[in-house]
Amino acid sequence: MSGVFSPTRAKIKERTLRTDKWWLQPLLTFGVLFSFIIYATFRAFENDNYFTEPLISPFYSPCLSEACVPGSTIFGFTPVSAQILNFALSPALIILIFPLGFRMTCYYYRKAYYRAFWLSPPACAVAEPHEKYSGETKAPLILQNAHRWFFYAGLVFNVFLTYDAIISFKNDQGQWGHMSVGSLVLLVSSSLLWFYSLSCHTCRHTVGGRLKHFSKHPVRYKLWTWVSILNHKHQQFAWYSLAAVAFADIYVRQVASGAWTNFYFF
Repeated sequence: MSGVFSPTRAKIKERTLRTDKWWLQPLLTFGVLFSFIIYATFRAFENDNYFTEPLISPFYSPCLSEACVPGSTIFGFTPVSAQILNFALSPALIILIFPLGFRMTCYYYRKAYYRAFWLSPPACAVAEPHEKYSGETKAPLILQNAHRWFFYAGLVFNVFLTYDAIISFKNDQGQWGHMSVGSLVLLVSSSLLWFYSLSCHTCRHTVGGRLKHFSKHPVRYKLWTWVSILNHKHQQFAWYSLAAVAFADIYVRQVASGAWTNFYFF
């Protein structure tokens, strides 16, 4: 493609004829995503205040480093590779690769940050500043095709975070049958992450996208219809889950540092 400067295009000097405040949405998207990137980077290198019995930050779960504080690992497990390599860096540096990879390659987030960061295009009916467009056929954007594998990895991490939410229904003495504010925070965060994953376009395709005859696969067809309903809300789940997982980390950090008290309902 030759882009907006192609000789076959209409010669319009104005970048856009829109009169509304079209720039507000990409600006807001840029602000939110950039703020999350800064915060996640800070937390990944902070390597502190991510665990307080029975709460663990989603940024640090599962804790797979030799640097994990006592009690933060699942069943005391540390990968052999981490032990051999004596990997004592922040465990978040291992973990965040996968959920961030899933979000960065997500079909919705591609649209969001292409517009907000690369202005490609910044909004509908607004000319972009790039003369050429090669799509996702060349480096580095061709790496977006790894989205399917990040999706599968994300499901694994969702299982761990669900486990963390269940464990949070203990008290700080390890006794079951208690619920705190932290329990609800982790429960909401893990639930929204499941909704975000299950509403993903890749999930919809995996469940029923390759079927030629739905009548021969009634179970997969039913699952496909449910995922299709969720898929309509994928954009909302993307933002809700991002906010929820960030707040879950903030909450655990504040409780672990002693700034907040994790109040128990019972």
